[in-house]
Amino acid sequence: MDKKLTLIFLFLLVFNSAEAGEIKPYEMPRTQVAPIKDSTADRQYELYIKLPEEYSKNTAARFPVIYTTDAVWHMDMLSGATEYLMPNVILVGISWQKDLDAEEEFVSRFRDYTVTEFSDPETQAKYQAGQASNHLNFVYNDVIPYVENNYRAEPGDRTYFGYSLGGLFGAYVLLARPDTFKHYILGSPALSQRSAKYISELEAKTASRQREMSANVFVSIGQLEEDEMDPTERFVSVLQRRSEAGLTLSGLEIIEGSDHGTAFPETVIRGVRWLTRMRSE
Repeated sequence: MDKKLTLIFLFLLVFNSAEAGEIKPYEMPRTQVAPIKDSTADRQYELYIKLPEEYSKNTAARFPVIYTTDAVWHMDMLSGATEYLMPNVILVGISWQKDLDAEEEFVSRFRDYTVTEFSDPETQAKYQAGQASNHLNFVYNDVIPYVENNYRAEPGDRTYFGYSLGGLFGAYVLLARPDTFKHYILGSPALSQRSAKYISELEAKTASRQREMSANVFVSIGQLEEDEMDPTERFVSVLQRRSEAGLTLSGLEIIEGSDHGTAFPETVIRGVRWLTRMRSE
């Protein structure tokens, strides 16, 4: 009888241990997922909102916000960098469109972050590129009001972080509606010759009505991004024309020895470090 009880006890112990060791998905601490709809285009997205540790401790304080596109790629790196360099900040990651097949969510970035259409009709039909203006309306009219109505965000202290196509989208926002954000971190913006030409023409169109442009801009690129170097340098020269209107430009930050992929983590670190300096001045 004792042996039977012992065996039963050991079985239950092993079973409970297996249950206790069940693998669960990791969740970023102090992070909430909020569904949000593009009220104009009727598209569903998500916001990944990470609150600083001080948020619950200091209930009277308001906090600066860093917004980023390509959220599933950027939130982890931005979270790690700000935890050490800028801990009292709210992070808001904007997802790709969610009401699509899972494998198609990624495709929405080619539509939402670009300023020109693809020259090939078949490719254009698939990706519907060139709708950055629609996505800006979504960010300006839906995302930012949601964050500032539901969290203690400081309206005058918004930053945008974008990399690659997200950097191109940020370049568009900066010239189309510069007051959307106070600070812009634009890493390796995916500027083709056509999109660089579009951005230059947009600057010329908007210059007359943007007499004041109180924005701070950080632009970086990998040293080995040879094809993108020329259009990025031309973009920086376009921004330099706005210095008299109040735009402050970091210059072009070259990430030594890096290509488009390897420049990303260094851009996050340098960009956040630059942001802390700009906010302290």
